[in-house]
Amino acid sequence: MLIAPAQAETRWKLVRSYPHDPAAFTEGLFYHDGALYESTGLEGESEIRKVDLKNGKLLDRRTIPRPYFGEGIVNWKDRLISLTWRHRQGFVWKLNDFSPVSQFRYEGEGWGLTQDGRSLIMSDGTAQLRFLNPDKLTVERRITVTWNGRPVDRLNELEYVKGEIWANIWYDTHIARIDPRTGAVIDWLDIAPLLKASGAKDSEAVANGIAYDAKADRLFVTGKNWAKLFEIKVVK
Repeated sequence: MLIAPAQAETRWKLVRSYPHDPAAFTEGLFYHDGALYESTGLEGESEIRKVDLKNGKLLDRRTIPRPYFGEGIVNWKDRLISLTWRHRQGFVWKLNDFSPVSQFRYEGEGWGLTQDGRSLIMSDGTAQLRFLNPDKLTVERRITVTWNGRPVDRLNELEYVKGEIWANIWYDTHIARIDPRTGAVIDWLDIAPLLKASGAKDSEAVANGIAYDAKADRLFVTGKNWAKLFEIKVVK
C-alpha cells in the first residue's frame, strides 16, 4: 500500500485553469503538437479524444466499443497506442485521424501509458512499471516503484517529465516523481487543492491525468469527471 509522506516536498503553483469535460472519466492524457489527447473509461463510454486545450472542445474522437474499458494512451511516431482495463487488449491507431492500425495483447491489467523517447512505459495498478518495445509492444524490463523501501501500488496515469516518470496514485492526490532507473520515488507533489477546485463531488472523481508540453515547459493535471484542467508549475 502507499506509504504517503507527512508532507509532499515538491512545491508547485497554479498558473491557470482551462475547461475540461466533466463527463470525461479521464484515464489517459498527453499533449502533442498543440493539442491534448485524452482517453476516457467506463464500458460503453470509452473514447480516445483530441481536445482543444484553451476551450476544452472536442476536435476528434474515436469510440472504444463494448465490452472494453478504455485506459492509458501514448503517442509513438505517427501512432497512438491505447490500453484497456481487464481485457488484456491493446490497440494501435493512426495519430492523425484515429483510424485503427493493429491490436496487441498483454498480461494483467492495463492502466497508464507514457514514453521516454526509447520505450513505452506502462502501469497495471500494482507497484510495477513495464518498459515496452514501442514497435513490437513486448515487455523489455520492469521496475518496482518504492518509497522508503516499500512498494507503492495503485500506480495509475503516467507522464515522462524531464527524465522522471510522474504517476498518479489511484484514490490519492499525491503524484509520485519516480527515478526510471531504480523505481525509487524521488519526491511527491500533493494536488489536493486542485481536487477541491475541480468541482468534482463523486468519490470516483479522483485525480488522474498528467500531460507535459516539453517545448513550452508546461505541466497540466486533471481528474476523472473534473470540470477543470489545471496548468501548474513546480516552484524551486
